[in-house]
Amino acid sequence: MLFTGKSSIGLDIGSSYIKTVRLKESKGSYELELFDIHPLPPELIVDGSIIDSLRLVESLKEMIKKAGVKTTNAVISISGHSSVIIKRISLPEMSEEELSESIKFEAEQYVPFDIEDVNLDFQIIGPKEEPGQMDVLLVAVKKEIINERISVVKEAGLNPIIVDIDSFALENMYGTNYEIETGKNVALLNIGASTINMSILKGGISVFTRDSSLGSNLHSEALQREFNISYENAEKLKKGEPVENVSPEDAHSVIDAASEDILSEIVRSFDYYRSTTVHEDISEVILSGGCALLKNFASIVAERSGIETRVAEPFRNINIPKRFDKVYLDEIAPMLGVAVGLALRKQGDR
Repeated sequence: MLFTGKSSIGLDIGSSYIKTVRLKESKGSYELELFDIHPLPPELIVDGSIIDSLRLVESLKEMIKKAGVKTTNAVISISGHSSVIIKRISLPEMSEEELSESIKFEAEQYVPFDIEDVNLDFQIIGPKEEPGQMDVLLVAVKKEIINERISVVKEAGLNPIIVDIDSFALENMYGTNYEIETGKNVALLNIGASTINMSILKGGISVFTRDSSLGSNLHSEALQREFNISYENAEKLKKGEPVENVSPEDAHSVIDAASEDILSEIVRSFDYYRSTTVHEDISEVILSGGCALLKNFASIVAERSGIETRVAEPFRNINIPKRFDKVYLDEIAPMLGVAVGLALRKQGDR
């Protein structure tokens, strides 16, 4: 899928919110042109699969109208532990053209699905220490997952020109907003309503990715059970708003308890990464997604993992025109990490 030359929006369709961002590039820097966060009814998307495409299309149309989206070109993304395979593999040195011709054969031993049922892509990272070998990042995504996303976006009146992966979009966001330090391992951790996207970068290059089917829905469900409230009111409580005689202070202990599975999964993933490398540790965690908005969540991640954790700043190096509400944008910015990364995509980049 190629750009047609017109401007595009980064469109991050999560299970709780649709997030969109459009950027304008000028003289080597970026300026924000548009952003929006649009809530989705629960159960439209479950485990990365679209359950109710008609209502999702309607929600997309509502977002397009409310946000004032004029362009039709959109860069979209997907993730999911059961439908997206990302592996760093070692292959004999060859050109990109040669690998394009043989990638299906090379990928068969690494992809646990019928090779005809997936779309494949790759990126040559560079030569390995062993002579004649090279590192390659292999990506395989189930065609049905891609096709259902494309279909919904088209039905909403948009033209999906690139399909990216959430973790790669986060890497894009990071590369634009943060200084890359050679040899430093940084974990990008995006925790949404139902998915954890983890990407570990070494010197700005991806060395480990993992998606997990856990997220802040655990908090919502715990609050609903504990206080017998609706999903909508649970979401308000998470934002620090009092509802139905329940104060945010009352909700804190419930949220902290519900965080346990998420924190355990994060620590397990970090431990697994360390076990697959030569005693390499992680210097820093950059936290994005809805969980990053929970009070003290970044501090809890830092405490449990033993790693300095900062909340992501997706607009750190992006100019914000005065017409935008800067206070509101700063408040919800951590939710827009993937959308910013998608909005940065250009024709021909990888």
